[in-house]
Amino acid sequence: MGAGYHQFCPVAKAMELLDERWTMLVLRELMAGSDRFNDLRRGLPRMSPALLSKRLQQLTGAGLVRSEDGRYVLTEAGFELAPIVNAIAVWGVRWIGELGDADLDPKLLLWDMHRRVDHEAVPPGRSVVHFDFTDVPGPARYWWMIITAGAADVCDDDPGFDVTVTVNGTLRRLTEVWRGDVSWQHAQRDGALRVHGPEHMRRALPAWFTPAPYTTTARPV
Repeated sequence: MGAGYHQFCPVAKAMELLDERWTMLVLRELMAGSDRFNDLRRGLPRMSPALLSKRLQQLTGAGLVRSEDGRYVLTEAGFELAPIVNAIAVWGVRWIGELGDADLDPKLLLWDMHRRVDHEAVPPGRSVVHFDFTDVPGPARYWWMIITAGAADVCDDDPGFDVTVTVNGTLRRLTEVWRGDVSWQHAQRDGALRVHGPEHMRRALPAWFTPAPYTTTARPV
């Protein structure tokens, strides 16, 4: 942990652990289901592997995380932080609304979406969603999500499978949809997102993904 505040206040004592850079985001990833080191890295692409290892060691030493069979698992103390992390997310949605260009990352967006696939809503067999981000230059413009029974993966190379539906539009708009700032329907009506494919698949696509709880948060007028 970093330098202590040297105060008896429990807020100060808790923040000696929690306010170090990336610590709360590591906890966010663990709460979202990432329990392998490489999965944590995919959810925290701008965090160095060395710093991630250090933060996991600190959380383990503090009793919030334990390591078992190559997996990182939250302890009871770690799970008790879930309402706090969720409350911060809700507050951020309500009061920190603006997204800068540097906040937009197709890899991170699709990684978050892939782990919230509702497999009961997706047709049986293999479904492939092709994403074409018109505001992203170079090869990072094109992505594929492959969904099979109980599994989903994200590729930045064409996997060679038949595409079920294609989502075409701006990364910013799909990010806003995923955050709950606008609905799928609104983004399609204003032309910022277009979904191509059989009509029944186009209509069903939004239900393939379970939104994060904070997306229903009421925004200030």
